[in-house]
Amino acid sequence: MDKTKKAKRYERVFLQLSGLLDKPGNRLSKMATIAAVLHHKMDHFFWTGFYLANKDTLTAGPYQGPVACQTLDKDQGVCWAAVNRGESIIVRDVHRFPGHIACDGRSNSEIVVPLKDGTGSVTAVLDIDSRDFDAFDEIDRHGLESILSLLDK
Repeated sequence: MDKTKKAKRYERVFLQLSGLLDKPGNRLSKMATIAAVLHHKMDHFFWTGFYLANKDTLTAGPYQGPVACQTLDKDQGVCWAAVNRGESIIVRDVHRFPGHIACDGRSNSEIVVPLKDGTGSVTAVLDIDSRDFDAFDEIDRHGLESILSLLDK
C-alpha cells in the first residue's frame, strides 16, 4: 500500500476508534474492538490481536484471524522481544528472526507494539502478522502506537 494512503487510513481508523472507545467499557472489550477494526480495515493484516502479560506468561487475548498460539514461552519470539525491550518491533521476515514462534506458517512479517500501564510495565502486546514480507514500516508503528494510546484515556 502506498505510504500516504496507509498514513491516511491510520488517521481514519484512529478517529473511528476514538469514538468507539470513548464509551464506557472495560479494557479487554476495548482491546477486542481495536483488534476487530484494525483487522478489517487494514488489507495487509493476516492476524491481529493481543497477548496479555501475566508474570512469566503471554496468553492469547482478543484477536481476529486464524487460531492463535494460546501461550508464548518466556523470552521466545517477537512478542517477548517487544516485552523485554519495552518498545515496538518490526520484523520484515519472521523466518530470519531468532526464536520466532510460528503459530501459523503463512505469516511472513510481523509488528508487535507493547501496551504499558502507568508505571511503564508492559501489560499486553498488540501482535500483527502479514502474509507479505516487509509489510510493516514506521507508518504502521506510529499509527498503532497512537491507536493504543486510546486505551489510556
